[in-house]
Parts: sequence; structure tokens; C-alpha cells
Amino acid sequence: MRTTSNPAFRNLPTSGGSGSYAGFGQPYEAQQYGGYQSAPPATGERPITIDDVVTKTAITLATTLATGFISAWLVLSGQAKPFALMLPGLIVGLVVSLIIIFKRTPSAPLVLIYAAAEGVFLGAITGVFEGMFKGIAWQAILGTFGVFIAMLIVYKTGAIRVTPRLTKWIIGATVGAAVLMLGNLVLGLFGVNVGLRDGGTLAIVFSLVVIGIAAFNFLLDFEAANEMIRSGVPAKWAWWAAFGLMTTLVWLYLEILRLLSYLQRD
Repeated sequence: MRTTSNPAFRNLPTSGGSGSYAGFGQPYEAQQYGGYQSAPPATGERPITIDDVVTKTAITLATTLATGFISAWLVLSGQAKPFALMLPGLIVGLVVSLIIIFKRTPSAPLVLIYAAAEGVFLGAITGVFEGMFKGIAWQAILGTFGVFIAMLIVYKTGAIRVTPRLTKWIIGATVGAAVLMLGNLVLGLFGVNVGLRDGGTLAIVFSLVVIGIAAFNFLLDFEAANEMIRSGVPAKWAWWAAFGLMTTLVWLYLEILRLLSYLQRD
């Protein structure tokens, strides 16, 4: 399988069913791009289809939205302190995500627990921002789904092909952005402000760049899910694909929320 910057899509199985099901839309060129090769089914399990990926992703997303709305309402109504929801959601989400990644086998309960925890975490943060900037929550949600749909169209139409060269560029950009954010966080602990997260012009530009990188990561997520479908891995792996897409959605939403907060400051 092609390399991806999303750890959720690493260590995927390389054999499955007939691989004859329709995917996200890009033509399959296994020898050119190093995709899966069809192999006889190892078990009697039904092979994954695009419907499986869409359904499991929708369930995962709905879980996050539900817990997110509840969490945001609790914060906005004053019935819960933001950090009382934010910290547990962050910790549970991080721990469960690591379990999913290193367990290397799909688990619907774990993915749904992760989705619920992320919803609590995101909802608490959203409640804080909504309290400061009215309407920012809906703007961030619409912006996130807008980017997701746009990148799905880009992938499905083949406007941008996921080649090894593009994949390496996206991974490099993702790692670079992560290093800069981590470095900015560490320096901030010592009182050093490099301007990446202070709401100034540099912070706005950096946030736009990060949003662009997150958007391009969707192409790798779609390609990884598509290769799973083409190789005919068992249907249960749709939960793994849903988890991978959700991690990118969470990252993108947080960055769009941050950018909107910059733009709405006096």
C-alpha cells in the first residue's frame, strides 16, 4: 500500500476478496502506483464495499456530532466547565486512538468510543469559542464539510491524481507543520512568541497553510480507503477507514475554528 501521513491507514491488510467493487472513482493502476494486488479471500468474510465505508463513516461522524452538541450546550449553558469536558475527552480520545492504531485490527466499539470522546473534546472547545464569537461554530462546521466535499470531488474526478510524488509532498508538509506547531508550543512555555498562533498576519497565513495541508490529506485518506475496496479486504475494515477519515476531519475542524477566531478579533 502507498505510504500515508495518517497513521490510521498504515499496516492495512494486503489481501482480501476479488476487488471488483466500485471505489471512490479514480482508476486503478496497481503496477504504476504500488496499490494492492487482488488475492484469493483468506476467510469467508464479505469483502468491503464503498457502501460500507460511507455507512461506517456516517455513523462515526454522527456519534461525534451528537456528543459534540451536548458538550457545547453544557459549556454554553454554564452547566459544565470547559476543561472538565475538554481534558477527559482529549485524554480518552488520544489513548483510544493509540490503541486502535497499534492494535492493527478494526474494532467498531473502539472507533465509536474515539468518536464520542472527540465529540466531547471538540464540543467543549467549540462552546468556548462560540461564547466569544457568536456564530463561529456553524461557520467552522460548514467550512469543514465544505472542504471535505470539495476534496472528495477533486479525488473522484481525478483533477488531482494521488501519485507517489504527491504523497511524499503531503507527508513532508504534514510532518513539517507538526514540527512547527510542536516547536511553537514548546517555545510558548518559555514565554517565546514566534507569531504562529497569536492571531497576527503570520498566524493567519500559517493557519491557511495548515488547512491546505489537512485538505490534501483527505486525498491520501480517500486513496487508502479506495485501495482497501479494490483489494477486497473484509468489510469490518470499513471501521478502520472511518477512523482514518475522522482523524483528518478533527484536525481540519480545529484549524478552521482557530482561523475564524483570528479573523473575528478586533
